[in-house]
Amino acid sequence: MKDKLKELREKIATAQLGGGQARIDKQHQQGKLTARERIHYLLDAGSFEEIGMFVTHRCTDFGMEKQQILGDGVVTGYGTIQGRPVYVFAQDFTVFGGSLSETHAEKICKVMDLAMRTGVPLIGLNDSGGARIQEGVKSLAGYADIFYRNVMASGVIPQISAIMGPCAGGAVYSPAITDFVIMVERTSYMFVTGPNVVKTVTNEDVSAEELGGAFAHASRSGVTHLTAANDIDCLEKIKQLLSYLPQNCEEAPPVVPCELGDELRPQLRQVVPPNPQQPYDMREVIDGIVDPESFFEIHPDWADNIVVGFARLAGRSIGVVGNQPTSLAGVLDVNSSRKAARFVRFCDCFNIPLLVLVDVPGFLPGTDQEWNGIIANGAKLLYAFSEATVPRVTLITRKAYGGAYDVMNSKHIGADFNFAWPTAEIAVMGAKGASEIIFRKEIAAADNPHELLAQKEKAYQKKFANPWRAAARGFIDEVIDPAQTRRKLIKAFVLLENKVVNLPKKKHGNIPL
Repeated sequence: MKDKLKELREKIATAQLGGGQARIDKQHQQGKLTARERIHYLLDAGSFEEIGMFVTHRCTDFGMEKQQILGDGVVTGYGTIQGRPVYVFAQDFTVFGGSLSETHAEKICKVMDLAMRTGVPLIGLNDSGGARIQEGVKSLAGYADIFYRNVMASGVIPQISAIMGPCAGGAVYSPAITDFVIMVERTSYMFVTGPNVVKTVTNEDVSAEELGGAFAHASRSGVTHLTAANDIDCLEKIKQLLSYLPQNCEEAPPVVPCELGDELRPQLRQVVPPNPQQPYDMREVIDGIVDPESFFEIHPDWADNIVVGFARLAGRSIGVVGNQPTSLAGVLDVNSSRKAARFVRFCDCFNIPLLVLVDVPGFLPGTDQEWNGIIANGAKLLYAFSEATVPRVTLITRKAYGGAYDVMNSKHIGADFNFAWPTAEIAVMGAKGASEIIFRKEIAAADNPHELLAQKEKAYQKKFANPWRAAARGFIDEVIDPAQTRRKLIKAFVLLENKVVNLPKKKHGNIPL
């Protein structure tokens, strides 16, 4: 790592247009790269073409006319990543703290407009102290111009935000609108109001890291999709993420070469334990299905009762959504519904097929969930799947109970293929709960209620807690041997490659936000 940093600094030392070598040295001491070093490492060697290198601010108040620095605190331009064109802007904290001025915003808006016109992904490397207060409302207007373009670009081109330093106040809303946010641990933070304001208003003592650091947003708020150990790790994750995504909404995701064999995976027969109450890791199922080492998890530290991420299946990009039995038994709750819904909508925006792995005992009960809107949030996931027109394939590995069965990409809301393993249990609820309701009076009157309940539970389980009744009705297309799963899914997605669905004509739907 040290050798890479040293090499970067030697290559770029002559190209610095920032606010003085002393400030650059200080940034290096903090373990951070400069704006130009970040761009150099992110893009293919020699591919970067800068736009607006000689732009300076127009402010003449508070002595600013005497501080004209070329570039005005942001480096903008275009280049390639793995041969694919991208537009990029990198805020330069060594120039006025990376603060956003009118011209700073204009430079960012220019590359955003170009990215939209040409159908190319946009990457923002954020490292800014916020609005430049010497410019007043002009800097605020600059933020609004950026926000508007973020919204217009949403669903048209992929937008990725890296938080590589401070990002506070109104500045946080641009990354929040983009598709993915990556934060660098210990050197970045995001919050609307800082620790001092929080202390004044609520009397809470909290550090910047606790309030809006990478860990806080990755595990508590869900604002951050990924965290990175340092700047280089962050830039590598951007490259990896882009490798799964198309250039824009009109293109198909990239395909990498893949040589197929017999594609049998006997180890999948051992994943689901014989005891239906025993958990297992859904990542084992994912790893057994997708191409080796291709799963790239999104939001790994938030709402971990559901797993989402990108993978490749026979070289093709897919999005994976799966309940996680090791956390809360894989139930759907407020956060997991939000997490999965947003991921599903992203995949649908950019033509990425969806694989849904189901082991869900239902929605999480309790006053906390009800009062925090499990109804509306669960409806978000239902809405997202129902609206999605990309190829959608579901595999039920074990439990699929109640309304959660419907929500998790069931045949009834438009899934294309629905498979189940022999271990699948598709029912309104678990056998014990169902038996207690159906046979309540009979059990209460029995001489040995516990024995009778056990008998009724066993009978209910035999009749309903299996995939065969759903398969008989056509709700499951096939009950498959787990070892055959990868082969079946590859064939299914190939067959669905040219799927076309025309939604009803409308301005847009009204998702329950």
